[in-house]
Amino acid sequence: MAAARVLDERSLLPIEVEEQASQQRSLLTGRRRRVSASKVGQTYEQLADLLRAGVPILRALDVLSQQSSSAALGQVLRELRDDVSGGDALADAMRQHPHVFPDLHAAMVRAGEKGGFLEDVLARLSEFVARQDALKNKFIGALIYPCILLFGAIGAVSFIMAYVVPKIRSVLEGQNLPLPTQIVFGVSDVMREHGLWLLGGAVLLVIVVLGYFQSAVGRAMWSRVQLRMVGLGKIYTMVAICRFCRVFGTMLANGIPILQSLKISKDSTGNAVLADAIDEAAESVRAGESLARPLAAARVFPPAIVDMIAVAEESNSLDKVLVEIANTQEERTARQIDFTMRLLEPLLLMLMGGMIAFIAIALLVPILRMATTGLRT
Repeated sequence: MAAARVLDERSLLPIEVEEQASQQRSLLTGRRRRVSASKVGQTYEQLADLLRAGVPILRALDVLSQQSSSAALGQVLRELRDDVSGGDALADAMRQHPHVFPDLHAAMVRAGEKGGFLEDVLARLSEFVARQDALKNKFIGALIYPCILLFGAIGAVSFIMAYVVPKIRSVLEGQNLPLPTQIVFGVSDVMREHGLWLLGGAVLLVIVVLGYFQSAVGRAMWSRVQLRMVGLGKIYTMVAICRFCRVFGTMLANGIPILQSLKISKDSTGNAVLADAIDEAAESVRAGESLARPLAAARVFPPAIVDMIAVAEESNSLDKVLVEIANTQEERTARQIDFTMRLLEPLLLMLMGGMIAFIAIALLVPILRMATTGLRT
């Protein structure tokens, strides 16, 4: 469509039209390359600044496409510019690129275009994306060190079992070995003789489990597990609820009707159980009832948050309260993530030390026993 408009503007007839999207596709998978959320948020902020300065939207998109540090994002912005120049609304043009602009962003931009406050919507979107990206990066950053410890422990134990234990075993042949030593030797034999089978079985198990969780029954089960995981369940629940509150509140603040806002924001939770609870709440709102009552009945939203929503409904300040809930709870959740990860680090160190200590004791006991017996003789 964009190519046809460009040719029509220049009074040219197409001989052959071929899609040129190589800059947006991965060489390995052939899929469109993902654009980082931080770059998208920066683009929203820059577009809002240009529009506030009186720059026409076509010129603003043209400038941003030329200055973009991401080739994929630059290509998308050029396509946006072509679609808008052909008569499409910015929101409609954004919907053509769901891998870059989620439906939530397009819906908010549509409300801004209709209400005449597009610059404010883009500024709020920029802040929203920045907060979500910061929380995501904080969680991922907190997981890096524990993952390094875990893989380090697995690597160290695997090396000891595969290379160190067999050499010591040749020295202890014919001895009456204690149970811990027999266990270590047995595990070592299994790893050396059936290591590839075990690795293949583990990979196959992961594929089967991931395939199961892609099914409808598996997704429902995984959604329940996410909310009930020991230690991490509360963190995951609060992250999902904060995301919902921020999306819902931001959409209400931008003039989007409450039912449409609920329909779009429910998917931002990323959890089927929470989405079902929000769906039931939307049906209650459609029937003229309050939002807080069905959320409380679902028993997945904390009572304190439900009470704040109920008070906000009565005072007609739901949009502001939802954003405030998201701000407050995100800070608390970030502190809880830090605390949990700091607690996980010594636990992993203790686990790694315990495994290595068990192997060391299992190998040293028969050696010391053999040395003692030799001295006596």
